[in-house]
Amino acid sequence: MRFPETALTVTVLLMLLPGVALGANQASCTFTTFSAPAGYSFAQINGISDDGTVVGQLEDKSSGVFVAFARGANGQFTLYSASGSDYTWFNRRNVPGVNVGSYLDSRVPSHVHGFAQSASGMVEVNYPKATNTWLYGINAAGVVVGNYSKGITTKGFKLDGGKYTLIRYPAAQATSPQAINDNGLVVGSYFDGTIYHGFIWRNGSFTAVDAANARFGTVLTDVNKAETIVGNRLAADHAFGFIYKNGAFANIVYAGAKNATAGGINSSGVISGQIYFSATNMLGYTAVCK
Repeated sequence: MRFPETALTVTVLLMLLPGVALGANQASCTFTTFSAPAGYSFAQINGISDDGTVVGQLEDKSSGVFVAFARGANGQFTLYSASGSDYTWFNRRNVPGVNVGSYLDSRVPSHVHGFAQSASGMVEVNYPKATNTWLYGINAAGVVVGNYSKGITTKGFKLDGGKYTLIRYPAAQATSPQAINDNGLVVGSYFDGTIYHGFIWRNGSFTAVDAANARFGTVLTDVNKAETIVGNRLAADHAFGFIYKNGAFANIVYAGAKNATAGGINSSGVISGQIYFSATNMLGYTAVCK
């Protein structure tokens, strides 16, 4: 799993806002697993739309190139690479079928650009005067969230109707919004210089979310309209998926696997993610959990 980008300096603000840190139980999940297409391995599995389409990244086993993918509920993969790029990522897909993600261009020096892609084409998104821009989330209305870097500074943003709103956790070195639901609730993570913390951003106010036994931090990856959140707690060499709802955590566990990560959740509560048996043996999954 690849975690949000970090900056190297601290943005000093007046106060840190209160957060929550609770224990976790194991969720009861029914899994449906799937494999990567021939010649590819899963780099990361991210969102799942309401029609069951899963999006993420594949790595070409021969070249190491990353391509974005969308896997329909019928199991068919569609691959996408931005023009002139060796690295393209899909992070989320909304109800109308718009995928958002990022790509690394082939210039020297190279830069990351956000984009929205659908059947009608691709629209590039670059935060004004930023060095790099990443898009992570989109809701049904087409409001997107992501982050950008200027030099060594990384901050989050919301883009709605051409207007940018800054999302920056107080005193964080980096803020990375990962998803926005149809009610405008944003989830993501921030880096305090030592570890990652999850956050919920509602009407301009933050709440920190920290999973128990997360030695290297907590990352919130998606939220649906019912405000059920999925994310991952970070251990030494693995990330472990969880569901967070009404102040309680439930771990996502696949029997016989080293760990399972959580990438996305749709309005029906179906979760997408990745199961790891070893560094070279992994599966994608969708799951319904209680």
